[in-house]
Amino acid sequence: MTTFDPIKLPVHLAVIMDGNGRWAQQRMLKRIIGHQRGMETVKMVVEQSSQLGIKYLTLFAFSSENWSRPALEVRALMALLKKHIRQETARMMRNNIRYNVIGKRSDLPDDVNEMLDGVIQKTSGNTGMVLTVALSYGGRQELCRAAARLAQEAVDGKLSPADITTELFDTYLDTGGLPDPDFLIRTSGEMRISNFLLWQLAYTELYFTDINWPDFTINELHKALSDFQSRERRFGMTGDQVAKRGELSNA
Repeated sequence: MTTFDPIKLPVHLAVIMDGNGRWAQQRMLKRIIGHQRGMETVKMVVEQSSQLGIKYLTLFAFSSENWSRPALEVRALMALLKKHIRQETARMMRNNIRYNVIGKRSDLPDDVNEMLDGVIQKTSGNTGMVLTVALSYGGRQELCRAAARLAQEAVDGKLSPADITTELFDTYLDTGGLPDPDFLIRTSGEMRISNFLLWQLAYTELYFTDINWPDFTINELHKALSDFQSRERRFGMTGDQVAKRGELSNA
């Protein structure tokens, strides 16, 4: 079992869970089988992240662009999401996990939204890890929604354009109230962020692995987190400045 320095673990871990369909196709299976197997990986990552003390975990589950997939696959994914919520709500309660959703929820089927409302309400009093699931989510679309809300408030006289700062803009995003991710993991060998958290990933450490999501094991998660712990995050400062800041915070 890998031992981690809790101070050096990411406060907020984000994951692009890629490769379910390819995993299935490589085995001559239906794509939905890959998504079903991928849900087992989701359970492991959620449980491990909670046990390790990671405070925020955000999973990219269904993008705005995924609606263009075959209708049969989309329906199967929505059914799988509902099944996952039914099965995992009790586990989230036992592990003190709070459920959260980002994305354009108005695009989701009514029955899915009803289940999401239920699990969000039921876990709202939990004080442990915040599990955020991105559904019908796109980073550019999120930025447009935030800009539109700000513009409307300016038109209504509630704020002046001069009042708009990066801190204020943060609060109009779907992720308002959440810290930016410290670490992003993407599986399946693709080396891009695919319209995910475009604003929030400004200083996030990125990690890419060739392993498809259903094959992403506890050991692979620990390998990624060990890699994160070896990195020096400078946020535009020099290494000496970072070291000095660390000395001051430990004084």
